[in-house]
Formats: sequence, structure tokens, C-alpha cells
Amino acid sequence: MVSILREADRTSVAEVAKKNKVSEATVYAWRKHFGQMEAADVKRLKALELENSRLKKLLAERVLDIEILKEINAKKW
Repeated sequence: MVSILREADRTSVAEVAKKNKVSEATVYAWRKHFGQMEAADVKRLKALELENSRLKKLLAERVLDIEILKEINAKKW
């Protein structure tokens, strides 16, 4: 993405989009989201997003376990 954006900075967006088989709207969306980032920054962002999604899944599983234990505990009495 970053290399495509840098190429779009040097030439027209239409040429870059056609060359890389993406729409012009996609290039503009990438520019809006990743405009000033370098390749390393994008990799770090992707890694953080992956870790965040993994932690959200773990949290959801824990909340579900707690709810199940509460239901089991309530039925015993």
C-alpha cells in the first residue's frame, strides 16, 4: 500500500490504480488512512490490530465463562 501511495504521489492516481489493478477510490481511501505512514508504521499498525482482535476474543471468552458460572451457581441454590 505504501509503495502504491508513494508512486501515486509521483504520477497520477489513475495510472497507479490501473497499473496495480485497484480502483481510484481505493487509492484515495488508502491515502486518507495511511497517507503519512511509512511501511514500518503500517506493519506495526497491522500487528497492533491483530493483537487487539486476539485480546478482544479472549475477553469475550472470559465474560462468557463468567456468565456460565453465574448461571450454574444460581441453579444450585
